[in-house]
Amino acid sequence: MLSNWLSINLSITVLDLFALAFLVLAWVGYVAFAAWRAKHVPSLHSKMDGFRRDWMVRMIERDNRMLDVNIIRNLARSSQFFASTTMLILGALIALMGYVQRALDVMSDLPFTVQGSQALLEIKILLLVIIFVYAFFKFSWAIRQLGSCSVLVGAAPKQPKDNPEQYAPHINRVARITSYAGVNFNNGLRAYYFALAAMAWFLHPWLMMAATGWVVLILYHREFASRTLKALVEEDASPTLKA
Repeated sequence: MLSNWLSINLSITVLDLFALAFLVLAWVGYVAFAAWRAKHVPSLHSKMDGFRRDWMVRMIERDNRMLDVNIIRNLARSSQFFASTTMLILGALIALMGYVQRALDVMSDLPFTVQGSQALLEIKILLLVIIFVYAFFKFSWAIRQLGSCSVLVGAAPKQPKDNPEQYAPHINRVARITSYAGVNFNNGLRAYYFALAAMAWFLHPWLMMAATGWVVLILYHREFASRTLKALVEEDASPTLKA
């Protein structure tokens, strides 16, 4: 009954619904899988967590914290760039909602595209809007967390002398918040990846499913099997560096 109503009123086929469900399940499933696997094997984020704590230990030892403030500023600048870019993309998508019929005419001339209704195209655009709204919230929250870190760096005690262990709670606190900011930034980037897969729905549902699988493979390789991760894990750096 529901599939008949969707097919008649929105021109949504069972294949469209399956492709949309595949995208959502692949995204949610990969996030859960990545969090579980990072507890058992090294990941890019987990290895960087160790360096984040080492950074905060070095920060406590320094009297001048300008280096640390500049590092946090650079990290926040990346999130600010993506947050601003996301707002521009959202503006373009909302403006596109007023030119749906013209977009349909353009897409009808493309090869291998499945012709759909205006309502179906609006749903595809709405999916991208939802994805980029999610990305904006993640990037903006990362910016705020990094802002809190800059305050904590300013509130850090002076160089330890007799008992450095007394500063461990503050070190762990700042390192943990920078880790949270890294998680939110990473989730925002993942949203961009899956948005690219969702864009393939404009051409064909099968293409979106193929793009979704490709995105999952790319994310897995970069987080668990990339040369960057291997460089972080290796105990002895090789004298020969590859780009």
